[in-house]
Amino acid sequence: MTINRRGFLLSGLAAPAIAGFGLPAFAQAARQTAVSAAAADVTRAYRFTVGEARVTALLDGFVDLQPGMIAPYDAAQLDAGLAAAQQRRHGGGVRIPVNAFVIEEAGRTVLVDAGTAGLMGPTLGALPAALASVGITPEQVDLVAATHLHPDHVGGLLAADGSATFPNAEVAVGEVEYGFWHDDAILAAVPEGNRPFFQMARASLAPYADRLIRFQSEAEILPGLRSLPLPGHTPGHAGFLLQSGEEQLLFWGDTVHITALQFAHPEVSIVFDADPAQVLQTRLAMFDRAVADDLLVTGSHLDFPGLGKVRGAAAGYAYQPTPWQYAL
Repeated sequence: MTINRRGFLLSGLAAPAIAGFGLPAFAQAARQTAVSAAAADVTRAYRFTVGEARVTALLDGFVDLQPGMIAPYDAAQLDAGLAAAQQRRHGGGVRIPVNAFVIEEAGRTVLVDAGTAGLMGPTLGALPAALASVGITPEQVDLVAATHLHPDHVGGLLAADGSATFPNAEVAVGEVEYGFWHDDAILAAVPEGNRPFFQMARASLAPYADRLIRFQSEAEILPGLRSLPLPGHTPGHAGFLLQSGEEQLLFWGDTVHITALQFAHPEVSIVFDADPAQVLQTRLAMFDRAVADDLLVTGSHLDFPGLGKVRGAAAGYAYQPTPWQYAL
């Protein structure tokens, strides 16, 4: 199965994941406050330090990627990767988390991505509970830095009544990313089943229209926090590099979706990658940089809490989770 940007836009392959989520359903789904992921007695937050910054990994929930969403799909390769990672299939698919992150430093509270608000099923939508568990209220968030505008990253920006979930926050989004989802010509060209992606991206940002930060390429979003273009998953997909003191942490968004597979086999893509060839280039560049700089990385779909380092391997690369900090 070959998927490229045009295929993503015009094929309808991505539609089943959010079929039926027009704007009315979007608002209705955002009202879900008690989904199974939120109700489960699991750890939803993990705090650690990067220099002088305190960072909190937040678990919004999980989703099971089915074989038809993985390309190229090799069942034996997938099962071997899962077994090596002490994992197994769930419902025939690969279980991956949806993570978000809080950065607290110099009196500012920054949220990297905003979760789903339950838009993508009952196993997601736990971000509000995760924030509450560490004593952070929506009013305390000063900035939401969006890696891209897919619903599992910005769905939580919108409250049930259509207002801003984070009433005092600015929202930082890449200019290329913003322009893509707000291009009426592109919207008119895509099949009906894919239009909810555009509707949700636009609706999520609408309450923040007068407080958007639309950054270009590499830009200083705040002192110590820079954007990093990581295109391919979406046209304007971005990461954020935190520098605090002598320490760094790269939030690389959706550079990797399947921890157990894509380090050893970086050529593997998923159906939501708009341009798999560009994703591969971006992924390899980030892997090489992370190895060369011994860089601490985290991601939206790395196994929770999604914190580790990339290591070179005999074939490809390997992911090394970072031990938990037991005291701050």
